[in-house]
Amino acid sequence: MAERQQLTWLLKRFQELSVDELYDIMYIRQQVFIVEQNCPYSDLDKKDQQAWHLSGYIPTSSSGGELAAYARILAPGVSYSEPAIGRIVTAPKWRGHHFGIALMQEALRRAEQLFGKRDIRIGAQTYLIDWYGRFGFVPVGERYDEDGIEHVEMLRKGH
Repeated sequence: MAERQQLTWLLKRFQELSVDELYDIMYIRQQVFIVEQNCPYSDLDKKDQQAWHLSGYIPTSSSGGELAAYARILAPGVSYSEPAIGRIVTAPKWRGHHFGIALMQEALRRAEQLFGKRDIRIGAQTYLIDWYGRFGFVPVGERYDEDGIEHVEMLRKGH
């Protein structure tokens, strides 16, 4: 049985990202949220400059490794009154390695470090309601359309 890959986690503010790190983030987000999901809307929303960027890298022979998973963490007041986690994505090449689970666990851990044991809100694509449910998120409010994709807000009570 092959050894399970481990991710190296980096958490940085926008201003701390290198040009290569920012490129990796924008590449994976566009690859999935625009191209793969056939959603011809800009992924850039002016919130990245206020976010903490959580990147999970697979160690490689290149200096920084290969970006396999990413999420951004937003402070209360940026998107919602609660802290938020969004732009949650695993690179297509690395799906099936459970990196999405590791990413959510790490994002929740980092959000708690940043903001304490507070409620966390996400805007989830509705087909992922059960997946986010495994992390304690429950749907709140009505379903809504965001760029042609059905979403619902989900809330995880502070623990």
